Amino acid sequence: MAGKPKLHYTNGRGKMESIRWLLAAAGVEFEEEFIEKKEDLEKIRNDGSLLFQQVPMVEIDGMKMVQTRAILSYIAGKYNLYGKDLKERAWIDMYVEGTTDLMGMIMILPLQPADTKAKHLALIIERATTRYFPVYEKALKDHGHDYLVGNKLSWADIHLLEAILMAEECKADILSAFPLLQAFKGRISNVPTIKKFLQPGSKRKPQPDEKYIANVRKIFNV
Repeated sequence: MAGKPKLHYTNGRGKMESIRWLLAAAGVEFEEEFIEKKEDLEKIRNDGSLLFQQVPMVEIDGMKMVQTRAILSYIAGKYNLYGKDLKERAWIDMYVEGTTDLMGMIMILPLQPADTKAKHLALIIERATTRYFPVYEKALKDHGHDYLVGNKLSWADIHLLEAILMAEECKADILSAFPLLQAFKGRISNVPTIKKFLQPGSKRKPQPDEKYIANVRKIFNV
């Protein structure tokens, strides 16, 4: 059906997953065109679709948008998930940048050589529990609201829930010292559009397995 955003990426999480999360949370249906082999990537590179020769790429509102941050900012603004003023937007940006840093560490874990994987995993857990999660726990405690910014669901909340679930895949009880974040996780997971996205059969992607990682290495020469 015309009008749905179309997402161009591999059939896995990577940098596109946060875009899927944000669209789903906004209640927006989207289509996906998967890059399954190197030739698929070369095709959209050669036809001029990719401004910087990189995916993710999202076709939306007549644009072929690239650069993850630009795509996410546009979607957040378009669907009223980006605060009511510049100050709220600045807070959302700060919180999102923090969760992006943490998720970036988790995202490269499957790409780590076997001999450094355990060390990298330990670093993820240490950073999550001493650098990142304490910030969000304190924010929720200090303002006493259900959401991170403006007492209204925003991109910052959606991104944090995604980060929490990724961190829990690394260590199931990683939130044990953060009661407010545990409650936050329960609240945001029950937002109807997000609850739907968390159900089996949605467009949410599973943890990358060895077969997926091997294919990604082949497509992107990594």
